[in-house]
Amino acid sequence: MTKKIGVLVGSLRKESFNRKMAKVLISLAPKSLDFEIIEIGNLPLYNQDLDDEKRPPAEWTQFRSLVKPCDGLLFVTPEYNRSVPGVLKNAIDVGSRPYGQSVWDGKAGAVISVSPGVIGGFGANHHLRQSFVFLNVPCMQAPEAYIGKAGELFDAKGDITNPDTRKFLQSFIDSFAKWVDKICS
Repeated sequence: MTKKIGVLVGSLRKESFNRKMAKVLISLAPKSLDFEIIEIGNLPLYNQDLDDEKRPPAEWTQFRSLVKPCDGLLFVTPEYNRSVPGVLKNAIDVGSRPYGQSVWDGKAGAVISVSPGVIGGFGANHHLRQSFVFLNVPCMQAPEAYIGKAGELFDAKGDITNPDTRKFLQSFIDSFAKWVDKICS
């Protein structure tokens, strides 16, 4: 049975290494996973008053309706100031509310961090995993994926140029498919 996977990319840049990585992972994935990149750049900042007053912005409602039916979630994120980019944190907050109605609850998750730096977004990766504990997103523990030197990874078409990196990414996405099956069974 095909599993629906929501992909959240933590970078809004037009030439984002993270968006390129998301597309590579989607291309390598087994057919048992059906991916949809869920855009987060248009979400107004979370303000609980709007939910309490029963007037959430249409963008929040649409976002929640896209995440809710997903079986799994793949987060592809850069690191900003040793943490998660604000746009991704905002998306997490929007999806976690109103209280008791989180769209994240129980979904199989995985994180891959991509950075031009050599430590590959380690801080962002682990901060995101911390949030998953509260959100009840069972996160794939291994293989961990911290992809550094992102500026050297892609060719002009957005393909991975290094065969060892490509092999690792194949292992990562195959492991994620098994993780989704395990959590969703």
